[in-house]
Amino acid sequence: MNIKTVWKAANPKGHLLTAISFLIPIVCGAGFIIAIGMAFGGIPQNALVPNHFDLWQALATMGGKALGLLPVVIACGIAGSIAGKPGIAPGFVVGLAANSIHAGFIGGIIGGYLSGYIALAIIKNLKVPDWARGLMPTLIVPFFASIISGLLMVYIIGTPIGIFTHGLTSFLKSLGTSSNLIVGAVIGALCIIDFGGPINKTCFAFVLTLQAQGINEPITALQLVNTATPIGFGFAYFIAKLLRKNIYNNEEIETLKSAVPMGVINIVEGSIPIVMNDIIRGISAAAIGGACGGAVTMIYGADATVPFGGVLMIPTMSRPMAGIMALLVNIVVTGIVYAIIKKDIPRDSIINNDEQEEDISWDDIKVS
Repeated sequence: MNIKTVWKAANPKGHLLTAISFLIPIVCGAGFIIAIGMAFGGIPQNALVPNHFDLWQALATMGGKALGLLPVVIACGIAGSIAGKPGIAPGFVVGLAANSIHAGFIGGIIGGYLSGYIALAIIKNLKVPDWARGLMPTLIVPFFASIISGLLMVYIIGTPIGIFTHGLTSFLKSLGTSSNLIVGAVIGALCIIDFGGPINKTCFAFVLTLQAQGINEPITALQLVNTATPIGFGFAYFIAKLLRKNIYNNEEIETLKSAVPMGVINIVEGSIPIVMNDIIRGISAAAIGGACGGAVTMIYGADATVPFGGVLMIPTMSRPMAGIMALLVNIVVTGIVYAIIKKDIPRDSIINNDEQEEDISWDDIKVS
């Protein structure tokens, strides 16, 4: 069996994407909670002492504590995807171990694979008497996989991961303006080209790792792009009117009425029906706008301290105007580009998605 076959059978990418799909609702919920709390002056506390906190401090603290457990969540998700329910407890233990030795989100990811494959190996190779088979998923597998993976994390792999993470953090903090522009443009373009799909999730895992080390700008760039893109498609409607073009049919206009509000709270998937009707032009406009917005985010240092929340992220930034500027640039560029390159269509037309996508023709562009 060659390496390629082993890699395909192990399916590390699939397990990571499964774990991220579990992670995102927690990020969304906790992100909104801490964003609302901090927007009204709440500050995350180490502990909530009775009669010494208000509602906003409670929200900020609850959200902060939940976000602090993201290495545990990702480890549980990966291990559970690999080994099923018997892998959840080992993932939980190794995630806590990664947290305790400051291995961070990368430690949680690696620990998730470690504990999951150890649990799977025990399931497949450990032979027990008939009377003990019922104990395998609830006691034997979780116990041995937890203790083995936890000790490996604490004594062997945790320290190198911590050193690598610290080095990556120091490198990114040392980047100059031109490098930040490139990093922001790449993150902004990549995170939006599949509208919440595998590429977006992979980018999310990377930038969330950086935020865990105190580098907030990359994840802010990603989340602002997700927020701005649906609004940008709505803005394109008005730009097209100025150009005396009609770029949306009636069904798409109705879709925009929900996609734009969803974008305001950082849900980009609402714009997928719009993009699917004109994939090349939709992705092109989103990627160009996202690259511009991501570059502005990184250059001017929009640094939301929460990983989700849409416009609610802005009050958590040390430079709120930088976040507003990045949003506006992204919205305006996406809207103008899409309005220009989109074909003029009848309002009552019906899009046939089964037809082959046409190439962009600059003959379609007209300014009256």
